[in-house]
Amino acid sequence: MEIKNIYTQQLEFFNSNQTKEVSFRIEQLQKIKSVLIAHEDEMYTAIYEDFGKSKFDTYSAEFSLLYHEINIFIKNIKSWSKRRRVATGMANFPAKSYIIPEPLGVTLVIGAWNYPYQLSLLPAITAIAAGNTVMIKPSELPSRTAAVMAKIINENFPSKFLYVVEGGVETTTELLNHRFDKIFFTGSIPVGRIIYQAAAKLLTPVTLELGGKSPTFVLADADLKTTAKRIVWAKFFNAGQTCVAPDYILVEKKIEEEFLKTLAATITEFYDLKNGLTENYVQIVNDKNFDRLAKLIDREKLYFGGEMDAAKRLIHPTILQNVNFEDPVMEDEIFGPILPVLSFTNLDQAIAAVKDRPKPLSCYIYGKDRTQIDKILSEVSFGGGAVNDSIMHLSNSNMPFGGVGFSGMGSYHGKYGFDAFSHYKSILDKPTWLEPNVKYAPYTDFKLKLIKWMLG
Repeated sequence: MEIKNIYTQQLEFFNSNQTKEVSFRIEQLQKIKSVLIAHEDEMYTAIYEDFGKSKFDTYSAEFSLLYHEINIFIKNIKSWSKRRRVATGMANFPAKSYIIPEPLGVTLVIGAWNYPYQLSLLPAITAIAAGNTVMIKPSELPSRTAAVMAKIINENFPSKFLYVVEGGVETTTELLNHRFDKIFFTGSIPVGRIIYQAAAKLLTPVTLELGGKSPTFVLADADLKTTAKRIVWAKFFNAGQTCVAPDYILVEKKIEEEFLKTLAATITEFYDLKNGLTENYVQIVNDKNFDRLAKLIDREKLYFGGEMDAAKRLIHPTILQNVNFEDPVMEDEIFGPILPVLSFTNLDQAIAAVKDRPKPLSCYIYGKDRTQIDKILSEVSFGGGAVNDSIMHLSNSNMPFGGVGFSGMGSYHGKYGFDAFSHYKSILDKPTWLEPNVKYAPYTDFKLKLIKWMLG
């Protein structure tokens, strides 16, 4: 089906006002959940063929978040969609004022490859909860997951409401030629720039969920055993192919050696890759990314790991030591199972080094000294993060998830996602039974005094 035809269908369907009905939205969200549950096994098979990702990892990182958000929307969209009264002020007495949430219209979701179900379907589900129609363009890199999403969605929903478009760069380029009412993109900074430039030509609002080099501060008083467990899990989950994964470590020099030993011991405990892939470790998505990552492993700075199997696209969890900000591994987001460790003796200098670089998507701090923790939180700008944990902040739908600066713009999850796909229409509603003359000519000194009193 041609993209132009689908876009026209969705525009006509949105203008019919059916998607604005809360009952329709809830019905569609319930249907999406039931369809996903019915096809879970098929989707597990597809993602395993693309990544070697287990059912446990797929459910915990993809399906659980989808179901969780659907439940939140079903529970709350009735109240979120109601008009809300706000104060009016003396200048407009005796009027009343209220805000009406309304959907934006026809929306486009461009998903990422690293969590192909979650990062394509969650924004789409959010758009539906807000009352929009949606076209989804999943990443073509994990081809089997893209195909299974297209099959499941397109067989169960009318294209005029929800549709998955498969394809590569040419397809995305064609999509961007249409005047969508909102574009939601998850992916890399370079592609984010392209999306933003295309959207600007049509004045289309965007949410960009990008990435960046997310730092992790490990302070001298950190609980090293727990810290190592949480960092190792967060860094090497999905083989490091996570936008909010700890990209590099800044550890206080006095505990560096002990910390490195604890990291290595924890990796050994978590992963046994001697015989290849295991249930809790996935492949690199393709040969191109495998080759890119392989070049980042400086053998002279290798502390732990470094083993690779090109045929299986497998890179073992790897730690690099004595890294500095000028090394190739520190130039761009790693997006793989390589963890550079930098040491510091002066926290101010470490903070300054982070601030000298683009604002990251996430930042993590491990330690007990609240003065130091609060100093980092107040001085370093980043999208979101955690104290004494990593990546788990995105599981809380009561907090917005999104970047700042080069790591993105806009946010979603829960109510923040509903807001991202909504316009809030401001209404002043004034009766005609009273009409003071203070704002009308001729003007007098007395009227000026009244204006100052009312507007001051």
